[in-house]
Amino acid sequence: MPIVAQSTETIDWVSRFADEVIEESERRAPGKPVVVASGLSPSGPIHLGNLREVMTPHLVADEIRRRGRQVRHLISWDDYDRYRKVPAGIAGIDESWAEHIGKPLTSVPAPKGSAHPNWAEHFKAAMVESLAELGVEFDGISQTAQYTSGVYREQILHAMKHRNDIDAILAQYRTKKAPAKKQQQKAVDEAELEAEEGSGAASEDDGSSGSAGYFPYKPYCGNCGKDLTTVTSYDDDTTELSYTCNACGFTETVRLSEFNGGKLVWKVDWPMRWAYEGVIFEPSGVDHSSPGSSFQVGGQIVGIFGGKQPIGPMYAFVGISGMAKMSSSRGGVPTPADALKIMEPQLLRWLYARRRPNQSFKIAFDQEIQRLYDEWDKLAGKVSDGSSLPGDIAAYSRAVGTAAGELPRTPRPLPYRTLASVADITAGHQDQALRILSDLDPANPLGSLGEARPRYDKAEAWINTHVPADQRTIVRDEPDAELLKSLDESSQQSLRLLLEGLADHWSLDGLTHLVYGVPKVQAGFSADATPKELPPEIKTAQRSFFALLYHLLVGRDTGPRLPTLLLAVGQDRVRALLGE
Repeated sequence: MPIVAQSTETIDWVSRFADEVIEESERRAPGKPVVVASGLSPSGPIHLGNLREVMTPHLVADEIRRRGRQVRHLISWDDYDRYRKVPAGIAGIDESWAEHIGKPLTSVPAPKGSAHPNWAEHFKAAMVESLAELGVEFDGISQTAQYTSGVYREQILHAMKHRNDIDAILAQYRTKKAPAKKQQQKAVDEAELEAEEGSGAASEDDGSSGSAGYFPYKPYCGNCGKDLTTVTSYDDDTTELSYTCNACGFTETVRLSEFNGGKLVWKVDWPMRWAYEGVIFEPSGVDHSSPGSSFQVGGQIVGIFGGKQPIGPMYAFVGISGMAKMSSSRGGVPTPADALKIMEPQLLRWLYARRRPNQSFKIAFDQEIQRLYDEWDKLAGKVSDGSSLPGDIAAYSRAVGTAAGELPRTPRPLPYRTLASVADITAGHQDQALRILSDLDPANPLGSLGEARPRYDKAEAWINTHVPADQRTIVRDEPDAELLKSLDESSQQSLRLLLEGLADHWSLDGLTHLVYGVPKVQAGFSADATPKELPPEIKTAQRSFFALLYHLLVGRDTGPRLPTLLLAVGQDRVRALLGE
């Protein structure tokens, strides 16, 4: 594996951040492991936009490990957040699930048919599996476990004691104060709000303000289990807290020094955790970096808990080719698991590693994936022969492995577009696929399809799930007799030249030379003539020849690359379909 620069020479964004994080960690906590963090809310499918919340600190943490330093990458599962809305696009979920709005995600039943105990665990499990495939090493922290076991009790009591200080900070960003009655109704209305869920925040709620004043803590109702509650009184000395549930009318008085049935509101919870865990580095999405948002406000509130705000780059959104910005609350958005079905982990890691956090990019589920794979393979070749730039080498190294070692890779990484074409044409017949792939390079044939895996399986999955039926390739069963009879002498000659050369050119390179060479020979040029030596009309003749072959073989104007298509169809069938 190429060595990633381990000095302050800033050849890529990961190294620059690693330098800053190590320096800051030595200032704040000398001699202790460096702590970086991510936050994920398993309120629905955790999508590819959320993955940037993990990959950014992962890449920095991995660079720090490569330098021989201890580092912890915390992933805080915000599974004690409220269930905000019924997400669309999840099988078996309908509006009847609205009865759970306001409950902790771990108190909501898992979607029907799930093997997991609750909603949060169902969506968390898929992400954990994907992170393992991507080589992401992390320490997971369940916020349900932290809160319900009393881990944060001292922090909660401290926040309640300093509630006026917190309120004063938040007041700087509030545009206007609502009347007390409206503030009490706020918890109920909140159930109807739709929030973007990205860097660990399921809500921008900043607290409960009723007639008794501001409180940065929300109990979950002891009767209905929802957080649609208003604190009506609190005694700092006894820690007695009274609340009313705006959903079911239940009232209760508890001792907060013993009570574990609630949580700090998000804008207080996040900075509390920075201080509690000693976080040095945590990125945030653009939706949490605007004035008055959680990251900005948290930078002031964290001081109340005796901590400091992490180094926190803003990261831009990740898009999908042909899709709008992603929101897990809406459902139906691609997840890391979806991406890993059609691309190898190395490629997905590379997409996040090669772009600075503040640069947006798209992940391709359409034809663009073939171009991305071509670019990736070209980079691999340049890295291998030493012709790549240092920054590209660094991104490649971070993509193919971690400090723990290289990720499993395809032994024979044949071109993705070729594998996709073969999978398309053979329609699941593995013996046929092996025959065609072996013919690509007769001097070095595949011994088994396993040598082309997992890349072949990814390409096959892409063909089967993301290529429309009308774009799939179906080879003709019988020759197009009518078209063959209508051909002029020039077209018939082009077919004869192709058929005469098939046997001697039966390989990927050979057939490429042959199909491009036929129009050249017909025009009186050598088959080896370069484009510079040929008149412009040769390109027109080639396009016409290719269109004729596609019509005779698959009944369309276009299709997979002709050399691959010819290999897939096989010599005997090609000869029959071309009228020999």
